[in-house]
Amino acid sequence: MPAVLRESLLPLALQQRFAKPPNWTPEVVLEKPYSNRTDTTNASVLVPIVLRGPLHDQPTVLLTQRTAHLPTHSGQIAFPGGMSDTSDADATATALREAREEVGLEAEFVQVLGQLPTYVTGSAFVITPVVALIHPGYTLVANPVEVADIFEVPLEFLMNPSNHRRHEVPWHDTTRQWFSMPYNDLDTGKEHFIWGATAGILRNLYRFFVAN
Repeated sequence: MPAVLRESLLPLALQQRFAKPPNWTPEVVLEKPYSNRTDTTNASVLVPIVLRGPLHDQPTVLLTQRTAHLPTHSGQIAFPGGMSDTSDADATATALREAREEVGLEAEFVQVLGQLPTYVTGSAFVITPVVALIHPGYTLVANPVEVADIFEVPLEFLMNPSNHRRHEVPWHDTTRQWFSMPYNDLDTGKEHFIWGATAGILRNLYRFFVAN
């Protein structure tokens, strides 16, 4: 499968893609259940594409690592986001509120491009991914209760399927499958193992970008 062309990942191209989206089908929309929960919970995540480089030509994706003591998905790589609140007007409002609460990202620096189809996790969360450009000038402050680390991965790396891995393991009387996108950060020496819902949403974003 082809990598997304670099010129297709520039800010104007991203805006045009969401303004006139193609006819496409997401690859991952429903994980097999792996918990006893039967009631679904609505949630939103912000997929923050940070404008880097002198000409904003080296975009990255901002991600977090959840703290180890959280009751769900502890220690995992995630987008800023969380459960919907009754005070939220819509999915975008949820994503913006959660991004502010988790990493201190203020809405004035966020240019929302659009949404991807909902992604239902095996733990019964119905996640709406809100894709946005993040303009310079912001200051991030991690919420120590929820966020252990904040880091960025080049969008070009994530939109190259040669960096995507597909996993399959037996699970009780069924089989679980998921994607991962391990990323070695040469600046910090850390390997960030991006997997599960986060990798699935990124895989759908890839499919959105390569669709005709």
